[in-house]
Amino acid sequence: MKRRELLRALAAMALANVTDRAHSQPAGPGLMRRIGFVSPTAPGARNEAFQRGLLELGYVRNRDLIVEERFADGRPERIPGLVEELVGLKVDVLVVGATIGARAAKRATATIPIVFAGSSDPVAGGIVSNLARPGGNITGSSLAYGDGFAGKWLELLKEAAPHVTHFAVLWSSSNPAATRFVDELRTAAVKTKAGMEVHHAANAKELDEALASIGAGSARGLIVAPSPFAASRVASVVQFSERHRMPAMFFEARFPDAGGLMSYGPDIADTYRRAAAYVDRILKGARPGDLPVEQPTRFELVVNRGAAQALGLRLPQSILLRADRVIE
Repeated sequence: MKRRELLRALAAMALANVTDRAHSQPAGPGLMRRIGFVSPTAPGARNEAFQRGLLELGYVRNRDLIVEERFADGRPERIPGLVEELVGLKVDVLVVGATIGARAAKRATATIPIVFAGSSDPVAGGIVSNLARPGGNITGSSLAYGDGFAGKWLELLKEAAPHVTHFAVLWSSSNPAATRFVDELRTAAVKTKAGMEVHHAANAKELDEALASIGAGSARGLIVAPSPFAASRVASVVQFSERHRMPAMFFEARFPDAGGLMSYGPDIADTYRRAAAYVDRILKGARPGDLPVEQPTRFELVVNRGAAQALGLRLPQSILLRADRVIE
């Protein structure tokens, strides 16, 4: 081999070693890392919470990190393609939302570290086999909807609107755990002698049809089960409940913030903020499979007193005293 060719070969080997070290060393000054972020919803509370979490840890976008964001806009069928796109970019860490996002990420890569946020039940959803030691290249945050949790939605709504005896449940297959919520609500309805009808919606057309059916039916109360699709249709569902003067229970505080009656559940956006801490630890050398899956420490009851007044409801003190937040 000629001397010039030898020098070129040695230079190429040195460059390859530097690149390999850059991907294995913790982030530091002057070392730009690339993070992939896939949300099942539109831009909003979830990606903003993740950005806030990074900032709290001292990361500045486009200085310390490049964050490649992709949004499914409530269309779960888009998520696998968005994940594949980011895997193709060879991101250093892949952050994905909801169970459906975590499943798509697991199928797409066995090497890129994955952090999931907002999974209803990561064990039942087949994401991890053990919360304490998830193993492989994945970890994240669970919403910890335990057995019987859905029954609490019916109990609280009946307490807030005792005159309502027939309820509609709106659920979506965009959340693989949603069938369990429906089963639990049916069981709770039988125990409390409440009438219940179930409606499915995973796209805009199905939502229009489901709401039209609910509006024309005999249900006088509404329970919306957690799903990425429902989370992307806050305004539509809240406006429906207002228009039909229907007391409604939701799974996330964004619904009562938008004018809905009440919500009970974990702070979903906060699981995205906490995802930033996992990214930080992974960039500093931690193996995702060694990091325990986090669970929320509390569940929030949020009630909108203005919405109650508009519905002609006087919220009982038992609800107001337990509420973590009352919107006037």
